[in-house]
Amino acid sequence: MKRIWAGAAVLAVAALLLAGCTGAGTSSSSAGPGGSTVQGKPGQDASGGFAAPASKSDTVISTDRDVVTTGSVSLTAADPIGTADRATAIVLGSGGRVDSSSEQPGTGDEKASATLVLRIPSSRLDSTLTAVKRLGTVESATLNATDVTAQSKDIDGRITALQTSVDRLLALMARATTTADLITIESTLSDRQAQLDSLRAQQKALADQVAMSTITLTIHTKATVVAAAPGSFWSGLTTGWNALVAAVNGLLIGLGVILPWLVVLAVLGGIAWWIARWIGRKKGAAA
Repeated sequence: MKRIWAGAAVLAVAALLLAGCTGAGTSSSSAGPGGSTVQGKPGQDASGGFAAPASKSDTVISTDRDVVTTGSVSLTAADPIGTADRATAIVLGSGGRVDSSSEQPGTGDEKASATLVLRIPSSRLDSTLTAVKRLGTVESATLNATDVTAQSKDIDGRITALQTSVDRLLALMARATTTADLITIESTLSDRQAQLDSLRAQQKALADQVAMSTITLTIHTKATVVAAAPGSFWSGLTTGWNALVAAVNGLLIGLGVILPWLVVLAVLGGIAWWIARWIGRKKGAAA
């Protein structure tokens, strides 16, 4: 009897172990809504948790933007013309170019100055401007950045659409069977091709503005320093004497300017007085 009970206990334990193994084998999938089986998603581990993403390209958003940078820099230097030449060498060395240049040598009261329109690669703008600013004393510097990403994408999309239209028109022209159809297709194709060429020119100009920043550089000599006010009695006396001499000199110059007019007026006045006196004598004799 004891052997029978022992055998029954062994069979019960074996049945329980078999049921546990079966449950573990079928727990790898779970039933979703409606009884459908939901398979494991990419990025999940065996326990249902989320593992690390396979690559960053699925989560990182591109931050590339098309930006047009313009600005102006004003410098003072003892030799503006020579400074402009050195600035040109710096820009050319950085891969840029000079679109326009204007130089005014110093003559008399005219001070020397130079104005350059520089095109500098956007990737090297900061380092190039730093080198240019070291050529003189910076009076002012401004930079303006304009985001043209939307405009650039719009032009690209329009070019793609027009190119597709041109290709279709070319295919239709190859299959045209009548002269009327051929003329119509050629007219439409010419119009679309002109629009496509215009957009490509705009695309090229915009790409150049994005790739090359535009900086207007102005260089001129330092401003004349105003003389300080007198600081002592003798300096005040000297300043006063110089002012008196300058005033007298100015008075003499003014007198020299009006003296010929005074002589002419005196002569005319004398003639008028003599005529009036002669007329008076005539009237007296007649009376």
